[in-house]
Amino acid sequence: MTDRTLPTLGFTDIPAKHPLTYPGRPITRPTLLTAGELWELNPTTPGGRLGTWAVDTSPGEGPKESREPLDAILTTLGHPPTANRHPIIAVGSNASPAQLHHKLSRPGHPATVPMIPVDVHGIAVGCSAHIARYGYVASAPYTAPGARTTLVISWLDTEQLAAVDATEYPNYRRVLLPGTEYPMVMPSGERLGGAYLYVGERGVLMSPGGTERPLPGGGDQSALLTRLLAGSPRLRELLGPDPGTWVARAGADPAVRKSGTRIFQEEGWALPQPDLLRCPEDEHDGPGGLRDATDPASPTDPASTTDPASTTDPASTTGPKDSADFAGPKSYGALTSPE
Repeated sequence: MTDRTLPTLGFTDIPAKHPLTYPGRPITRPTLLTAGELWELNPTTPGGRLGTWAVDTSPGEGPKESREPLDAILTTLGHPPTANRHPIIAVGSNASPAQLHHKLSRPGHPATVPMIPVDVHGIAVGCSAHIARYGYVASAPYTAPGARTTLVISWLDTEQLAAVDATEYPNYRRVLLPGTEYPMVMPSGERLGGAYLYVGERGVLMSPGGTERPLPGGGDQSALLTRLLAGSPRLRELLGPDPGTWVARAGADPAVRKSGTRIFQEEGWALPQPDLLRCPEDEHDGPGGLRDATDPASPTDPASTTDPASTTDPASTTGPKDSADFAGPKSYGALTSPE
């Protein structure tokens, strides 16, 4: 049988362990990540629902018609089917199966996640105007009318969604991107009714050269940090002289991350994304929600919730606004099926 493990397939970079490899290698084809392996997914009918897609468990072996539907495989493995999972758009390292496996797996319980490249309209990828907990400058989305960007959507179960939330808050806010305003087209041709997106609370970085254009995200991290160092004497003093020094200092000290993030703002490089931050949210008070991430008593990851680089206003996260908020995040089934 073909070896489908992540290292064999070349997915070895984990940005959480090696910050200058950010954002890691993304998947480029529909894939089921499970137990540290990648199994190929293929639509069975035009516009067909994800749960009906065929899982190729033995590449190159056996007739195509013997391959099982994704939902059947998930059920056999003891995991929720696709209709009960939450579609999450990745603009950075969450598109890397190696990073996602690292984030979501625990001893004896490796992650199982369908990951699909999807054409998303109206969104482009920039750089978040903050320094992340591992020292790198992570990616963040911004609105770009007319853009058509291929982004990886992962279908997470509720426990996985809470785990990813803990790694993103408070520097990002999870919003529900509506498919009516931002069309999302699957490789099968199916149009999604919506999906979740982590939006940078501080916006995206503009070019240090003075042009009011967002810096492109998702590229070479060393080149990005070199460019930022060249654009600010204050950053060079704090984090220079080179990218290796930057990630070492920033990754080791929350106060350094806070100072570097403040310099981004004071240099005038931060471009807010109010249109994205105004997108509707489904959960403010439940597991993995925004209140959990800012409450000192929260059981979420303290390294991601007590970073002094945060400027989240606790007063803005005082709980659900109406009864609909108690329902929690919407599933793929709720987002794309008649209610």
